[in-house]
Amino acid sequence: MVTAFVLISVKDKQFRQTSDYLLQFPGITELHLVAGEYDMVAVVRVASNPELSHLITSHIIQAPGVERTKTLFALDTYSLFDLSALYGVK
Repeated sequence: MVTAFVLISVKDKQFRQTSDYLLQFPGITELHLVAGEYDMVAVVRVASNPELSHLITSHIIQAPGVERTKTLFALDTYSLFDLSALYGVK
């Protein structure tokens, strides 16, 4: 499983419209509104890097209100839970 955190700047405070659009895509497991340089963090969990690339380039950066993004890739994950099973991603 590939995990990434996509930091998103949202123009004109279009949080609801942007969130509603992004949550329709499998692989975007969570969205968090945050304070700081970026407005929102999307947690993405997918099976492969090509799937992550497609999700970012075809959907996330095309979402209504998205001004800019920055993607952080998880190199390793530590959890008390089996995240692959929890999110249905192998």
